[in-house]
Amino acid sequence: MPFIRRLLNRRFVYFTIILLIKGLLAWSVVFDEGPSWMTIVTEIPFFWVIFCLIEWLATKRKMLYYMVVNLLTTLLYFTVLMYYKYYGIIVTYHALRQADKVTKVGNSTYSLLDPYYLFIFVDIIVLTFILWRPKNISYQQAVSSRPLMKKRGIIALFVVSLMLCLLNIWPNRASMNENKQAEEMGILNYEVYTIFADTTADEDIVPMDQITQSEIDRLKGVEQPLQPKYYGADKGKNVIILQMESFQDFLIGLKIDGQEITPNMNKLAADNFHFNRFYTMVGQGTTSDAEYVVNTSLYVPKHEAATDQNVSKALPSLPKLMHANGYTTATFHTNAVEFWNRKELYSAIGWDKYYDQSFFGDDDHVAFGSSDEVLYEKVIPELTKMDESDQPFYAQVISMSSHHPFDIPESKYKMQLPERFEGTLVGNYIRAQNYADYALGQFIAGLKESGLWDDSVILFYGDHQGLSLYSLDRKEKELAAEMLGHEYSYPDMFKIGFVMHAPGVTYPKVVSEMGGQVDILPTVANLTGVSLDGQIHFGQDLLNQPSDMIPMRHFLPSGSVITNDYLFLPGIAYEDGTNYSLANGSISEQEGITNGQYNRTLKLLNLSDSYVKQLPDKDPADQPVAGSVK
Repeated sequence: MPFIRRLLNRRFVYFTIILLIKGLLAWSVVFDEGPSWMTIVTEIPFFWVIFCLIEWLATKRKMLYYMVVNLLTTLLYFTVLMYYKYYGIIVTYHALRQADKVTKVGNSTYSLLDPYYLFIFVDIIVLTFILWRPKNISYQQAVSSRPLMKKRGIIALFVVSLMLCLLNIWPNRASMNENKQAEEMGILNYEVYTIFADTTADEDIVPMDQITQSEIDRLKGVEQPLQPKYYGADKGKNVIILQMESFQDFLIGLKIDGQEITPNMNKLAADNFHFNRFYTMVGQGTTSDAEYVVNTSLYVPKHEAATDQNVSKALPSLPKLMHANGYTTATFHTNAVEFWNRKELYSAIGWDKYYDQSFFGDDDHVAFGSSDEVLYEKVIPELTKMDESDQPFYAQVISMSSHHPFDIPESKYKMQLPERFEGTLVGNYIRAQNYADYALGQFIAGLKESGLWDDSVILFYGDHQGLSLYSLDRKEKELAAEMLGHEYSYPDMFKIGFVMHAPGVTYPKVVSEMGGQVDILPTVANLTGVSLDGQIHFGQDLLNQPSDMIPMRHFLPSGSVITNDYLFLPGIAYEDGTNYSLANGSISEQEGITNGQYNRTLKLLNLSDSYVKQLPDKDPADQPVAGSVK
């Protein structure tokens, strides 16, 4: 078998070529400009460092080591492709903590898979079959350990390749945009860099005595009013916060071929305060991050879910604040409390009680638990019991039926989709949100019938985007543009619905002042007359402080920020960043946020990170009580 012998003797070149092809595929998906000569300059030296180590140190079974490197590198590139399709950023080792979530959200993960991605595994299958067939083993063993070059040559190539890797990494380490870092360094160099970069992260911690509310307000450019409007207007009222899965603001008022998608939310928005410039602020933890941000008024961590990074701390929070002012508190979610480490989150932010899958069961299964109909049907009696107490209550309810990939059972279809939307992600999203809105109508009816509606401040908001720009193909984007009447863009993607019902305060009004999830805590505190003196918060009262600055993380590069008029994405630095107009989503060449606003954004994020890291650890004995079926 001369062919096999020649193949094995050229393993260095062969595996360089095959891994480069896989690198080109990854670059074509994740970088705007696609592959370039930089792909060769940045990726190949990394391969050669590893290959030289094999040739230098391995005395036998060298082909096996090459195959292992090929497999691991292929898995990494594949993970980069899949992660980018949802999050829009380059995956790092931090995401490995969430590997167990893949099996629990399998349909959501598999829906992101383009079949051609699987071709990067073909060579592994073919080579394994060729090289390890019984009749080829003798040839493989005979030549697999044969040196391809003299030891001096191997060492020289190793040193040169290592120097090239360092030259790719070192000049680009200061870039704020993680995707730009990966493009300039090379994907594999970037993965290694993130590991070592985290070892120096604590050097930037701001001392606790320098983290003050006045400094936060100064950086955000807001002032605390001496006599805030609506302060205590709903003192003693219950507070109910409904977090709606993947609900985006463009759904409100949207019709397709004359059909209303969310008729109940449309009426709700028309009769109350509808904040139509309200933005999600989640990171890797998505839904659980939304719970974290809303209840702490802190920003999410840079690389990891808040439920992994921050829940060992005793977090100042809305549940603790309301409890200290005479409220009982509870949270409701139909999934198991262990998912996304929520049990630790709930103890860190101080819920009195939680209700999870053990309470709701798994009847009428949709997505990852009981349907929204079951959720609301079982929540109303619990809220009614809480209302019978002498104390007011604060309750958060988490809906889930309209979760990505929006694959609801046919029995839940409440509308007829136009043919062109059938079988598309956009169409599935519309249908799932239409069902969620149907269930929402039952919830609102239950609140009114029980008397809770008139005795409660009730907030409705989306947790995060449903339609990700990164996962929409050309046809999907055309359907989205058809629905919206304009090209689907970043402002559409991150703008989530937010409607406020506050007895005696709200009336039919579209509120054009912008805000984000971090602002809910101070807004609720103002309405219920609860003082925030001494409690650090990075949000602001939306009823009194209209000018806002929303730092973004994870789904956008670090340093991204939304202001009243623009959404800004940094490049390598501020100077080569991009401004998107919030008015129409177009790129603004002449105007945008200032360098000062950009730098203040970075300081705000650092203050939030520093604050959480220096908080005391929570008391392990402080655990919420699990709700049970009676």
